[in-house]
Amino acid sequence: MTTTPVTAQLSNRFATELPELAVAWQAEQTPDPKVLVLNDLLAAELGLDAASLRTADGVGLLTGTSVPPNATPVAQAYAGHQFGGYSPRLGDGRALLMGELTDREGRLLDLHLKGSGRTPFSRGGDGFAAVGPMLREYVISEAMHALGVPTTRSLAVVATGRDVRRETMLPGAVLARVASSHLRVGTFQYVASTRDLELLRRLTDHAIERHHPGAARAENPYRALFEAVVEAQADLVARWMLVGFVHGVMNTDNVTISGETIDYGPCAFIEAYDPGAVYSSIDVEGRYAYGNQAAIAQWNLARFAESLLPLFADDQDTGVELAMESLGTFAPRYATTYAAGLRAKLGLPEGLEDAVAAELGEELLALLHSNHVDWTSGFRALGSAARGDAEPFRGLFIELAAIDEWLSRWQAVGPDPAAMDRANPVHIPRNHLVEEALEAATTGDLGPVQQLLQVVQRPFEERPGLERYAAPAPEDFGRYVTYCGT
Repeated sequence: MTTTPVTAQLSNRFATELPELAVAWQAEQTPDPKVLVLNDLLAAELGLDAASLRTADGVGLLTGTSVPPNATPVAQAYAGHQFGGYSPRLGDGRALLMGELTDREGRLLDLHLKGSGRTPFSRGGDGFAAVGPMLREYVISEAMHALGVPTTRSLAVVATGRDVRRETMLPGAVLARVASSHLRVGTFQYVASTRDLELLRRLTDHAIERHHPGAARAENPYRALFEAVVEAQADLVARWMLVGFVHGVMNTDNVTISGETIDYGPCAFIEAYDPGAVYSSIDVEGRYAYGNQAAIAQWNLARFAESLLPLFADDQDTGVELAMESLGTFAPRYATTYAAGLRAKLGLPEGLEDAVAAELGEELLALLHSNHVDWTSGFRALGSAARGDAEPFRGLFIELAAIDEWLSRWQAVGPDPAAMDRANPVHIPRNHLVEEALEAATTGDLGPVQQLLQVVQRPFEERPGLERYAAPAPEDFGRYVTYCGT
């Protein structure tokens, strides 16, 4: 059987338009590369032949060891606030932007690698990545995509044949990631720190053209870009909250200008509803707790505004006033998106007064919290109650009188069970199942990862035989803790 040669046409737009932010670099060689998972559907969307990506040349592209003509792999420079502390020079310490692809719909997308080796930004790191964390990003990013949450995508995870030293020796891997771009708040912070106004203007024009072209027609294009990013991030974090996702490391270098979720390190999904839920081992003060995510996003966007101030107005005081006014749109936008999503999860009919909808939503959240009800299965069971069988939902609560009173008022407004099924997933990447699959993969068994992917890529479908994938973790799983995986 013949295989179509790899014909990836990679442009080097970022490298050529913003050379001050790009260090040309080469990925480390891989001793014995093997494709662990490959996203055939995404490959097709990108105009790539999946079979050819499994050949030696294709694996070379996915690991950065084979560079297509005209491509210029680079490590990108950026800064960032990490847990509130500013780091002026972060950058891609274990990653490379291979270049930009144009997909079948004409969209320009980055092809980016994680775990490809040391770069000038590595500091003390080895530049490599382990199989487990790279498969975690693959599984969870594809689950988020299936849930309708804007996200970077995962094209492949390739084992390198090189062990990496963490707490123990672990098999190494490279993740090939696709994103609208890797422009982030930290990119703008880095440029702002150089006080090079011309470079800041070029970067901002580049971001406008790539992500928010409508801003170019505004009276103040740079303020319009800021407002577009505020809107995109408000919508994104609201969607995180609606599916129970905890990012875990909302540093400014992980806030994209496109509004996509990026960097699946110490992330997790809540089970028992708890606004204070924290899973990351390094978030000891709960800065990035589930219920803090909207406030942190707004804080991060304030840092973005500070970087753009010289472009908002010639006078700094005027620039600050414009920035504060625009930043003030975050809270109402977030509230609107979250409220609309919660209405959908509750199946509330159009025309129901906002005050009634808000009261029903707030009271249910309080009951979910006080009764330690699982977020995902609780909302899914509520769909059965809308069909007349309330027992699966009631059985999740201790305070039966309180939930019965709430159910009575909710059922009186005529919830739509079909709409609820479209808004409330059966399946998310349950934390215990993710860990089970990653542990197996680290020892060479990819079966659990493949099975988990098949489940989470169709999250709204109830399928026989998959009941364990819909259930919360067993009690003996204990408290879940995640690690950054670097």
